[in-house]
Amino acid sequence: MAKDTRFARMGKVKKTTEEIMEEALAKHSRIAALWRKNRPSTPAVSNPEKRISEVQKTKSAPTPAPAPKPIVIKPVVQPSAVKNDVNRPPVRILGGGFNIKDYWFPILCVVAILALVIWAIIPSSERTERTVKTVVAQPIEQQIDGIAEPTVRVIGEVVLPSFDVVRIEQNGNLIVAGRYLPNQKVSIMINRQIVATENADRRGEFVYAPSRPLNPGNHIIRLIAVEAGRQSENNVFVYIPSDRNFAGALSLLMTADGSRVMQAPTLSDGDLVVRTIDYLENNRIVVTGRAIPRLRVTLTLNDTELGFARTSDHRNFMLGVPTQPLNPGETYRLKIRLHDTSGTTVAEVVHEFTMPEITPGDATYYTVRRGDALWIIARNFLGRGTRFTMIVDANPEIRNPDLIFPNQRLRIPIR
Repeated sequence: MAKDTRFARMGKVKKTTEEIMEEALAKHSRIAALWRKNRPSTPAVSNPEKRISEVQKTKSAPTPAPAPKPIVIKPVVQPSAVKNDVNRPPVRILGGGFNIKDYWFPILCVVAILALVIWAIIPSSERTERTVKTVVAQPIEQQIDGIAEPTVRVIGEVVLPSFDVVRIEQNGNLIVAGRYLPNQKVSIMINRQIVATENADRRGEFVYAPSRPLNPGNHIIRLIAVEAGRQSENNVFVYIPSDRNFAGALSLLMTADGSRVMQAPTLSDGDLVVRTIDYLENNRIVVTGRAIPRLRVTLTLNDTELGFARTSDHRNFMLGVPTQPLNPGETYRLKIRLHDTSGTTVAEVVHEFTMPEITPGDATYYTVRRGDALWIIARNFLGRGTRFTMIVDANPEIRNPDLIFPNQRLRIPIR
């Protein structure tokens, strides 16, 4: 540049920054409007596969000479427009579909969660049901890792607690041992009252041993499954003598098929007592007495067994049986025997007598004992329980046949 023009603009006022920015924005606005007006239109792609095929055809066709590249001026974008573009979801025009390899980790997590949920639900439902699908008829011991697995009684696929041992120690303390489901609670009920709750161990065994002895008398022991709210199928009858002779205590397992001795008493004098022996005009022998509760008493005449009866819970028994006519002046041998549940004779009373002359028309009387009923009295003296009305007619003081009292003296109409 020549020296004469080099400093031609010196002394003139320069443009400010605001003027330069205004001129640039105006120039860009004019160029952007011109570009929008003259820009080429692009057809919409409705079928991506068709677009791909056209692209492939274009690639296979000979490439024409490149056309002169137009000058593209980038339009000015306002901040609000930029914000809308960011929030707008992307539109995928050309895609290859769903690929499971891209989502293997989320799918694996979902499968693992479902497996954990199923594992947590199934065992809890099995513990709630408490059912056993195999009904065991006899006790079986299965050895698993050196530990005997107990088998319990099953009724209708519901496990019930059962007794193993019920006995009275020499000091009068009670011991109850049984079995139930492992780690489950069992309540011990004595005479309709729950006295303790024990927890079965991992083998299903439990023991109840109170420190105080039981009172003399009769006791009924039952087991209750706490969670299921069910009682044991069988119960146990326990008898403790009034003199606290605990060696004479008795425990019987009472089942639907009969009773089984769990603890046999050590008998002593007085465990079998015969009170009366009557020979009636109707050729019946009636024997009354006292013995250990719930045991069987049999009557034998000259080695011929005539019949049997059970001792009541109040220790009384009455046995009336028919026999052949007894001849006056002859000697007879009468045996009253007490048996345990297996049939073994545990006590015996022998009575030998000479038959006296019977005076016809003599009145027969009976003194009521605790636990008696008119039906039982009529069955033993008159042969049938339905004949109790004859006793009521012979005793006007009986106003209600269901109400008779201990020590009440009744006239028995034999003829």
